[in-house]
Amino acid sequence: MNFFDFLTLAGGLAMFLYGMRLMGDSLKESSSGTLKLAMESVTNNPVKAFILGLLVTALIQSSTATIVITSGLVGAGILTLHQSLGIIIGANVGTTVTGQIIRLLDIDASAGSILRLFQPSSLAPMALVIGIVLIMGFRFKNSKSIGNIAIGFGILFSGLMNMTRAVDALAASGIVETLFSSLKNPLIGYLTGAGVAFVLQSSSATIGILQAFSASGVLTFKAIYAVIVGIYLGDCVTTFIVCAIGAEPDPKRVGIVNILFNLSETVAVLAGVTIAHRLGLLDGLWNLTVNSGIVANTNTVFNLTCAIVMFPLLPVYEKLSRKIVKDAPVSEDKYKEKLEELNPVFFETPALALRSCYDVLLTIFHAAAVNIRKSRMLIKSFDPKIYAEIQEEEKDINRLTDHVSRYMVQLLPHLQEQTHVGILDQYYKVVGEFEHLGDIAADIADNMKELTEMNTAYSPAAYTEVEVLNELQDRILSKAELTFRKRDLDAAYAIEPLTEVAMDLIGQLKGNHLKRMSSGICNVLADPSFTNLMSEMEKLADTCSNVGVATVMRVRPELADHEHNYYHALRSGKDEEFNAAYKAAREEFFSRLSAAAPAFEPDSVQLHA
Repeated sequence: MNFFDFLTLAGGLAMFLYGMRLMGDSLKESSSGTLKLAMESVTNNPVKAFILGLLVTALIQSSTATIVITSGLVGAGILTLHQSLGIIIGANVGTTVTGQIIRLLDIDASAGSILRLFQPSSLAPMALVIGIVLIMGFRFKNSKSIGNIAIGFGILFSGLMNMTRAVDALAASGIVETLFSSLKNPLIGYLTGAGVAFVLQSSSATIGILQAFSASGVLTFKAIYAVIVGIYLGDCVTTFIVCAIGAEPDPKRVGIVNILFNLSETVAVLAGVTIAHRLGLLDGLWNLTVNSGIVANTNTVFNLTCAIVMFPLLPVYEKLSRKIVKDAPVSEDKYKEKLEELNPVFFETPALALRSCYDVLLTIFHAAAVNIRKSRMLIKSFDPKIYAEIQEEEKDINRLTDHVSRYMVQLLPHLQEQTHVGILDQYYKVVGEFEHLGDIAADIADNMKELTEMNTAYSPAAYTEVEVLNELQDRILSKAELTFRKRDLDAAYAIEPLTEVAMDLIGQLKGNHLKRMSSGICNVLADPSFTNLMSEMEKLADTCSNVGVATVMRVRPELADHEHNYYHALRSGKDEEFNAAYKAAREEFFSRLSAAAPAFEPDSVQLHA
């Protein structure tokens, strides 16, 4: 035994932990969309929730990740605390799957046996070869993620074999036996398991290390059972800390329930094993030298038995968690729940984080659209109450925008798939446009307030024409909403011809307004206000156009490098569909303008001084 044996052990441990992290992260990345749908499908059936928690944890190989995601979904209002309880118990059982995979170390196969393929010495190189071929030789969707999963699997087993070889050398020197002799004291073993799991933040990794050390041949059941139980507590404390950071009461309660379950499991297992040993039921097992398979089976039996026995106690855990974590004071913030959706725990599952961004962005758009319609009500008759509502909502729109913008910046480094990067790119583009819609509404409201303070108003003719323009702008807003909400290309394409018609209509209204002023129908004092209003209407149409462009670029990324040329071609008359849609909309709204604006004579209109 020498320094290099310790170096091999440390290197093997590093490879093992990195392989587990790479495999788990890639699994989460490639399955995040399916994971999201699965988690949202939970009903009030706790058995279904238990199975879901077990399967999700077996997939992503991290009970901590599963429970943290569940906490985030509870915080976002997608799940209730009651619905999450079964998932928590299932996650604790699902984490034992990793140990069952690692027990492949125990396979004893002859040189000619097919079982030799399942030995780590064969699985590791096969997984590495498959992974590098997928990463470097293929370009289909998720090929990189699947390749990383295989690479992670190969690195995990390579590290495990290095640890095993190092442990064999250390065992020959007696160091391992000395190191683990103190674990025969259940309290020391329990604290050791809890401490290692807390530091590594993974019960699966800690069990894997214990399995590697079992290759030394000096670990017995009486030395490792308390270590395994201690691992449960160390892992769940980390989970609670992550769940509790900046969280509301219910997400914190998810972490509390996990701790309560693991504490109950600790007491049950330690008491059960002690009683069984005193009764002589474990005589054949107590001093038995354990291997990787026995460690994995012990872990599975402990978790599965406790899950079955304690399942009826779920309502008790829920009540205790509510007593431990009190409800926060009721807030009057109507967007509180939406802001809670922007939870950093979703960063490890990008589909959930992007969905949260989508929900908040759609909320911003709807708030801005409502404000625009309210601001146009002030054109005909200024109402201080509506004006105040618009200004208050504008503050909320800005607040929502600030929060989601920061969240997207923080999310970006966590994105690995190009599809997710493309989605975030679209969201970056539209968030500013949605805020701009809110600014337009506030500017129109301010404009109408100033007009009222001047004790003047638009002429009936001007107001009648503006109403026609408002109808066109409503159609453009509806198309923009549909474009973003459903990623609807047809709606996106429809925005451009409508925008061009809006520009034509605004030009016509400006000309008509100038003629009315020259003939005395429109008050000259109202001219700056009318000109500003037309400017805001132009901005509104352009902003909606930008929303359409962002959606088209997301769905058809091949156009991104030729975006300017593409839309220049549309507007230059080279696209027949654009021309037909533009012609139809122009005829419709200019006909309405002609029908809605009778000839107002100067002496027949009462001007507002």
